[in-house]
Amino acid sequence: MATLPPSSSAYAPNARGYYGEFGGAFIPEMLYPNVEELRQNYLTILADPDFQREYQLLLRDYVGRPTPLFEARRLSQKYNTRIFLKREDLCHTGAHKVNNTVGQILLAQRLGKTRIIAETGAGQHGVATATVCALMGLECIVYMGSVDMERQRPNVERMRLLGAEVRPATSGSQTLKDATNEAIRDWISNPVDTHYIIGSVVGPHPYPDLVARLQSVISEEMRKQLLEKTGSELPDYVVACVGGGSNAAGAFYHFLDEPAVQLVAVEAAGHGIHSGHSAATSVLGKPGIIHGSRTLLMQDEDGQITEPYSLSAGLDYPGIGPLHAFLGASGRARFISIEDEKALAAVAECSRLEGIIPALETAHALAALSQLGAGPDEVVVINLSGRGDKDLETYLKYADQLRQY
Repeated sequence: MATLPPSSSAYAPNARGYYGEFGGAFIPEMLYPNVEELRQNYLTILADPDFQREYQLLLRDYVGRPTPLFEARRLSQKYNTRIFLKREDLCHTGAHKVNNTVGQILLAQRLGKTRIIAETGAGQHGVATATVCALMGLECIVYMGSVDMERQRPNVERMRLLGAEVRPATSGSQTLKDATNEAIRDWISNPVDTHYIIGSVVGPHPYPDLVARLQSVISEEMRKQLLEKTGSELPDYVVACVGGGSNAAGAFYHFLDEPAVQLVAVEAAGHGIHSGHSAATSVLGKPGIIHGSRTLLMQDEDGQITEPYSLSAGLDYPGIGPLHAFLGASGRARFISIEDEKALAAVAECSRLEGIIPALETAHALAALSQLGAGPDEVVVINLSGRGDKDLETYLKYADQLRQY
């Protein structure tokens, strides 16, 4: 069952929501009832047979699961290793985000909530939230940074077509961090009827665990598909991009306690790790508190948040989820940072070699292939977390550059 892994895992949160030194719930008093209601009920609801029956049915008939595990033969030939792509881009709405929103909308209904809010960066989580709200007939408000609204215009229009209200965040860098701030303010003002569907493994406990459990269907399917295709459930590498880290959490989940499997988290280095225009939190971050949890956070000497940068709206976040912070600190996961230019090159490469145009976020994971060091007899699984339709305007801006790769 996708949502019920062994609680004995060394990588499961403790009762207070901590992964090692990271996690917890640092929230204003006015939010305590909302978060506590969720904490007290989420595991019971997820384990309920009626919930599981409805969730699994929607994953199959609405989302389109299981998603294929595709052997990318031309990429494999180029990198002299065996590469599989987990095709989350084929989910309804075009990314993995819908796995989580389907689960959380069912949870919200069981908690008696009638109004849904969400934050979004690349827009995929916003689209996925608007989609399930339309399906269930619930009011939907999505907060999105003004900068992200410009660079992800197609997703803004998709959300509006689905009936959601998209509210711009105009403070700070006007990106994902600021959209999250606005969503939290809304939740404080509307505590009784509103559920906040957080889109990544961030925020106060229990959100990081809740989102990871709902996304764990990705790695659950991977194991079964790998057994069929390779004779073993375990690959040598699992690679995924990380902003907050929801797709990586889902891809890593059922391999966390398998030390033979190397987990590789790929961050956005922007113009370069130390350029001042980067989102490489694993390198630049220090322990701090953001959006309700203690994690690695890009900040200055006074503890003020340093504005992140990435060409990719979905990776443009100054922190990472507490699970990923713990995986990095414990040495369980390896972190790689990829610059904008290398990500764009990976877009061109995957498009031409495999006929798949990846999302810009996913392209960072693809770009890490040259740094893996995987051998010819090894198996690499890359979580292809989203399709590139939403990034077409960005790709058009770099059309000449993409043609040169």
